[in-house]
Amino acid sequence: MSLRPILTMVPAWLWLLCFSIPQAFPEAQPAELSVEVPENYRGNFPLYLIKLLLPLEKAEGQIVLSGDSGMAAEGPFAVDPDSGFLVVTSALDREEQAEYKLQVTLETGDGYVLWGPQPVIVHVKDENDQVPQFSQAIYRAQLSQGTRPGIPFLFLEASDGDAPGTSNSDLRFHILSQSPAQPSSDIFQLEPRLGALALNPEGSTSLDHAPEGPYQLLVQVKDMGDQASGHQATATIEISIVKSTWVPLEPIHLAENLKVPYPHPIAQVHWSGGNVHYHLESQPPGPFDVDAEGKLYVTMELDREAQAEYLLQVWAQNSHGEDYAEPLEFHVVVMDENDNAPVCPPRGPLISIPELSPPGTEVTQLLAEDADAPGSPNSCIVYQLLSPEPKEGAEGRAFELDPTSGSVTLGTAPLQAGQDILLQVLAIDQAGAKEGLSSICEVAIMITDINDHAPEFTTSQIGPVSLPEDVEPGTLVATLMATDADLEPAFRLMEFAIEAGDKEGIFALDWEPDSGLVQLKVRKNLSYEAVPHHKVVVVVRSVEELVGPGPGPEATATVTVLVERVMPPPKLVQESYEASVPISMPAGSLLLTIQPSDPMNRTLRFSLVNDSEGWLCIEEVSGEVHTAQSLQGAQPGDTYTVLVEAQDTDEPRLSTSAALVVHFLKAPPAPALTLAPMPARYLCTPRQDYGVIVSGLSEDPDLVSVPGPYSFALGPNPTVQRDWRLQALNGSHAYLTLALHWVEPGEHKVPVVVSHNAQMWHLVVQVIVCRCNVEGECMRKVGHMKGMPTKLVAMGTLLGTLAAIGFFLILIFTHLALARKKDLDKPADSMPLKVAV
Repeated sequence: MSLRPILTMVPAWLWLLCFSIPQAFPEAQPAELSVEVPENYRGNFPLYLIKLLLPLEKAEGQIVLSGDSGMAAEGPFAVDPDSGFLVVTSALDREEQAEYKLQVTLETGDGYVLWGPQPVIVHVKDENDQVPQFSQAIYRAQLSQGTRPGIPFLFLEASDGDAPGTSNSDLRFHILSQSPAQPSSDIFQLEPRLGALALNPEGSTSLDHAPEGPYQLLVQVKDMGDQASGHQATATIEISIVKSTWVPLEPIHLAENLKVPYPHPIAQVHWSGGNVHYHLESQPPGPFDVDAEGKLYVTMELDREAQAEYLLQVWAQNSHGEDYAEPLEFHVVVMDENDNAPVCPPRGPLISIPELSPPGTEVTQLLAEDADAPGSPNSCIVYQLLSPEPKEGAEGRAFELDPTSGSVTLGTAPLQAGQDILLQVLAIDQAGAKEGLSSICEVAIMITDINDHAPEFTTSQIGPVSLPEDVEPGTLVATLMATDADLEPAFRLMEFAIEAGDKEGIFALDWEPDSGLVQLKVRKNLSYEAVPHHKVVVVVRSVEELVGPGPGPEATATVTVLVERVMPPPKLVQESYEASVPISMPAGSLLLTIQPSDPMNRTLRFSLVNDSEGWLCIEEVSGEVHTAQSLQGAQPGDTYTVLVEAQDTDEPRLSTSAALVVHFLKAPPAPALTLAPMPARYLCTPRQDYGVIVSGLSEDPDLVSVPGPYSFALGPNPTVQRDWRLQALNGSHAYLTLALHWVEPGEHKVPVVVSHNAQMWHLVVQVIVCRCNVEGECMRKVGHMKGMPTKLVAMGTLLGTLAAIGFFLILIFTHLALARKKDLDKPADSMPLKVAV
C-alpha cells in the first residue's frame, strides 16, 4: 500500500503557524518529528516524507542530515534544500532496519549551528513479506504410555520475520494428517497458538492398543492469525510409543549419621518419554534432591531422632512444569544406630516414704527415655542400683530395683525416720550390654516420721513427797518429765491424766501442750485422818493416734505423797489455874487436874516449871497436881505461882503452858466430911457425846449452909483418872464423861473430890455403863417370853418335816421303777406301735 507525502495533508494556516514560530522564538529547540514509511514502497522516488520548519534565512548556511549519533547519515534519506522536505530515495526493508533516527541542522561553513538540531524518527511500517519457518523440518519424540491427556510432550517452534506483535507474525499450528490413523485418527491434539502437542482424552485411553511403529504427523504453521490468508509452512513429527517405566520404588533404608561423600545417590527414577524434567518434594522437608537423569540424592547426614521417616514425591514434567503422570511416592526410612544415651527423668521433689513401711512398698518407678528407635536394642533400657550400698553385715538392702521396669521398692533393711537418701540408678541401653550407653538417674527420698513411739516418763517412781495436811491448794507436788522418740512435732504432743490413786480428785495436773513437763499439784485440802498417804499414778498418752504397739509400763509414773499430820498447839481448859490449899495439907494430896480442851484424843506430857520450893508435883500423864511434901514454911494468905507446861507426846515441839496460883489457907478446924453417895446414872459405851452432871454440896440438905464456889476433881486412883474425865461447868456443877472410847460395861463407882476453901469432901458418883443401840440408848437384856417355842422345839419340828418329805419321795421312785420293769418283761409283739406324727 502506497502512502502520499505528509506535506499534502497539512492545511495552509498550519504552515503559517510553523513559519511564524521560529521567527518569534529563534532560539527555541525544535520538537521531535516522527514519520512512517511503508516497507517495500513500490512508487516513485524520492518520496517526500515531512516538511522541516527551516528558518527563512537558510541561504546563509547549509542543511546537514545526520544520524542520531551525530555522524553523517548513511541511508536513503535526504533533505530537499529548495522545499525543506525530508525525502527517502529508495525502498526500505523493515526486517533489515525497522527504525531510523535522524537529525537535521542548519550550519555555517565552519560548523556553527544556526538552527536545530531537528530530531526526526522514521518508522518502517511492516508488511507481510515473510514466510513462517519451523525450527526443524522433522521432529522426533518419545511418548510414554501412561502420559496424562492434555499434557504437552512436544513443543513445536516456528518463526516469522515480520514485525512481532502484528498479525503478520501471528502464527497458528494445525495437524494436517496422522499416520497411521489407528486406533483413531485424532489421537493427538495440537494447541494452535503454543504449538504444544499432547494426547487427547480418547488417545490416552487407546494408547495401550497403539501399534509398535511410530506415528507420523504432518503439521502446518500459518501467519496472519486466524485469517484465511497468510503464509504457511509444514513439518513432520515422528512419535515413538514406549512402555512406561514410571513405577513406584521400594522403601529406601538409610543409616543415620552415614559417613560418605555427599551428595550420596540413593535411588533412580526414569520417565521413558522424552522432553522430561524431574521435580522432587519431601514431606517433611529433608536433604534430598534429584538431577536431570532422575537420580535421587541425599545431600547430608540424617538424624533418626530428628526425623525417622520421609515421604518423597518425584514428578516427571515437561519443559513448562506440567506433570506427565501422577508423582511417584516412596518412603525413606532412617535406620537407627545407638547414638543416644538414656535420658533420665528430671529430678523431682522429695519422695516421702513413711517409716516402718513394709518391704515391697513401691517408692517410685524410673522411666528413662532413649531417643533411639523404639523397640530396638538401642532403646532397650535396663537399670542397676548404684547407691546406697548395703551396710556391711546387713542381711538385706534398704531398696530393691527391678532391672527391667525400673520399679523401686522397699527392701528388708530398716529405715529411720528423718533420713534423707539420694538414690542413684544406672540406666543402660542395649539391654545392659558393654557397648551400651548409660546415664545416672537420681531420686531423692525422705523417710517421714509416723507416730510409732509412745511417750515415756523418764522416771517411773517419784517420792515419797511429804506435804503437811494444811498445804494450800495449787501447791506443786512434783514435776514429771516425759519424752517421745518421734520426730514430727505433732507426734510429740502429749496429754496427761491421773489414772489411779486419786478417787477424791485431790490432785490435778498442769502442763503445756508442746512440753514434756507436767506438774502434779494439790487441788483440794489434804487430810491426814482421811488418807495419810497417796500413790498417784500418772499416765502419759500421745495426742495423735498411735501406730503400732500401745504404751508400755514406762508410760506411767507413780508419785508417792505422804500427808504430814498438822497438830495445833495443845490447849488447856483454862488459861490459868488457882487452888486454895490449907497449909496443913499433907504430902500427896490432890490439888487439881490440868486437862486439855482439844476435842482430839491427844496425849500430853505435863511438867512444872519454877517450882522453887518443891512443894508441888504433877502427874506426867494425867495432869494431876499433888502436894509433893508438907507445906512447911507456907503462911496463910501467901500465894505460890508455878508454871504448868503441857507437851504433846507425839509432837514434842507442840506445847502450851498455864500459870497455877496456889493460895495458902489456914488449917481447917475440923476433919473433912464425906458426902452421901449419889443415885446411879447411865452412860453408853462406845463413848457418846453426853455425860453425867455432878452437883455440888447444894444437893445435900445438911450442907446447904456451905457457900460455893466448889472445885471438882477425880479421886487419886490412876484407873479412875484413865477411864474418866471431869470438867467444871460452873461453881456448883461438874460434867463427868468417859475418857476412853470403850469402857467395860457394868456398874462403876467414880470418886469425886469436892473442895471449897480449906474444906474438902469426897463424893462417890455411881455410873452404870451399858451397850447402846443405834439411838444411843442402853440395850436391856430380854428374858424368855411365855408361850413362845424354844430353839430346841423349833429345830425338832424342822427335822421332822424334812424326814416326812424324804419318806414320800422314796415311795414314789420305788413305784416308778417297778412299773418300768413290768413293761420290759412283755413280749415284743405285744408292744404297741408308736406312730410318729
